[in-house]
Amino acid sequence: MTQDEKLTLVTGYFGVQKEWNYYRFPEARPQSAGVVRGVPRLGFTPQWQSDAGSGVATQGEAPPELERTVLPSGILTASTWDPQMAEQGGAMIGSEARATGYNVMLAGGVDLMREPGNGRNFEYGGEDPLLAGIMVGAIVRGIQSNHIVTTIKHYAFNDQETGRGTVNIVIDEAAARMSDLLAFQLAVEQGDPGSVMCSYNLVNGVYACQNDWLLNQVLKRDWGFKGYVMTDWGAQHDTVLNANHGLDQETGVSRFGQYQWLDKLGAAITRGEVSQTRLDDMVHRIARTLLAKGAIDEPVQPSPIDFAAHAKVTQADAEAGMVLLKNEGVLPLAAKTKTIALIGGHADVGVLTGGGSAQVYAPGGNAVRGLGPARWPGPHVYARSSPLEALRAELPQAAIGWSDGADVHAAAAAAAKADVAVVFVTQWTAEALDFPLTLPDAQDALVEAVARANQHTIVVLETGGPVLLPWLAHVSAVLEAWYPGSQGGPAIARVLSGAVNPSGHLPVSFPRALSQLPRAAIAGAGLPKGQVFDVHYDEGAAVGYRWYDKKGLDPLLPFGHGLSYTAFVRSDLAVHADAGSARVSVTFRVRNTGKRSGKDVALVFAAPVQGGWEAPKRLAGFVKVEVEPGGEQTRTVELDSRLLAVWDTARGGFRIAPGAYRITLASSARDKGESQTITLPEQMLPAGAGVAHK
Repeated sequence: MTQDEKLTLVTGYFGVQKEWNYYRFPEARPQSAGVVRGVPRLGFTPQWQSDAGSGVATQGEAPPELERTVLPSGILTASTWDPQMAEQGGAMIGSEARATGYNVMLAGGVDLMREPGNGRNFEYGGEDPLLAGIMVGAIVRGIQSNHIVTTIKHYAFNDQETGRGTVNIVIDEAAARMSDLLAFQLAVEQGDPGSVMCSYNLVNGVYACQNDWLLNQVLKRDWGFKGYVMTDWGAQHDTVLNANHGLDQETGVSRFGQYQWLDKLGAAITRGEVSQTRLDDMVHRIARTLLAKGAIDEPVQPSPIDFAAHAKVTQADAEAGMVLLKNEGVLPLAAKTKTIALIGGHADVGVLTGGGSAQVYAPGGNAVRGLGPARWPGPHVYARSSPLEALRAELPQAAIGWSDGADVHAAAAAAAKADVAVVFVTQWTAEALDFPLTLPDAQDALVEAVARANQHTIVVLETGGPVLLPWLAHVSAVLEAWYPGSQGGPAIARVLSGAVNPSGHLPVSFPRALSQLPRAAIAGAGLPKGQVFDVHYDEGAAVGYRWYDKKGLDPLLPFGHGLSYTAFVRSDLAVHADAGSARVSVTFRVRNTGKRSGKDVALVFAAPVQGGWEAPKRLAGFVKVEVEPGGEQTRTVELDSRLLAVWDTARGGFRIAPGAYRITLASSARDKGESQTITLPEQMLPAGAGVAHK
């Protein structure tokens, strides 16, 4: 390649055809996130970039020809605890990306939930590094099975949207390596992503996209990452520092002159501020990745999409990830139920989706117009998939009435006349915004009023993350449906009716009150634009349930919680450690003591008997098991050795301290479960050590 051709490959542009985008290249896909121009002389493909997470996103409302299948939100997929399900979902949205003409998807969000009010939590994989890394890695594998590239993002500590371009996350190395960075490391190992997208924020005083420690030392040296690092859109700041500190591709350029590379990088090379070798490495990483993933040898071509087949994939994911939070016997809805009052949440027409750059418009377009911000990251978008219609189809013998919930008194009156009341409550969340944990629009008061009118009240939550549930004790059942995707209506109806036995488990903790959180409020609101501010992660690696355990706090709903329409007993725990090593495996039985088939999630926690970790215990392994009524299954889970270790900064690796460790088989982070104790020798694990979970 010539020097100009090399420089072409390391700068990407906004793809959307908008008046504010000065670079409206004809080769960009309509309403796309971005495009990197190719090298026609060599037949080297452009890189057509689709934003993603839940499917092929469009920047702005999609015309009918760009409507696509909506996979459930990332947090719902994490709630399945089923890597195979996640991989199937990834394969589906990856196939739609290829069929739409994209060879790069900007998917794979793996930032841990440190701030429950973060507007992008719906895109991510929860609060635990093992679960998030494995599940997001599986989605990445699925996407790239279509011979296209995907990212993992946003590297790293992009845990709030307030001031996301100016917040400086302060965290020590050991805490970082045992929490957020471990989640990214696992996702890289599991998914082998072609690219890693660096984030807007600063980490320990340095922008993530020019952070030598994050990019060169951790990602490329310690983890051996062979792909390329791209910026989040516009997250590049300095021609020389970006280049020398590990960035390989700047993206999101939309205005003339507002780029860092191209001729500016060429001039920096001429001046000797950046080496020619560094540019060649950038280009090598990009070209190698496109070749390795098949994007060169199997160029993308727009092609038909089998929406019917894909609807089955997204519905299966939704059904597997909805979490039954409470049930006092009212679910599943009995066949003898004669009257049901369905209330609120626009459940007559659709289900809510998350907003921002990852917004996907489902077939049929937005079912509820005119809600939320008129401009990006809005508006609120509802996939046209009606829980009301689906429930009527599931329970044809029942008279199911509808009330929009706007008039609380009318809703309560309707509930009082029915055998069962089902209240849908929603909280829209989106990129670029953070949100309170209180449901908006007086929906708590609606639930309370309906619950007073009908003792058999069921609440269906459609949220992007945990919310406060002040009425939990007053209702009979609660189903967390998250953002369930373009088949959310039938999925919700089938879980409520009992056609599907719920098997989702929480990938996050639900707090009782804001005072239980490390930070009761998200920092940065009201500061002058552009002002850098610090957020100290004093909780260190004690994220989520680890924080609750460390502080002796009892959350409202614990990490791992999830109910079923059957019952399981876990027993016969046996723990084996290879002689002289830290390889630990756990074998146990799961028995279904109920009357119907179901799926159980078995969690394996590890804890040093003498203490010394950031928290009393950590999740070290898990498995989802399907068991027939009266039957049992035996499973063996190999624990990730890094979850038995502490990061040793001086020695540059994970150190397992010699001594006794308690291994517990449980159903949630609050379940005492069954435990055994083993003794392990001291061992050092290199920074890049990992256990395959594929």
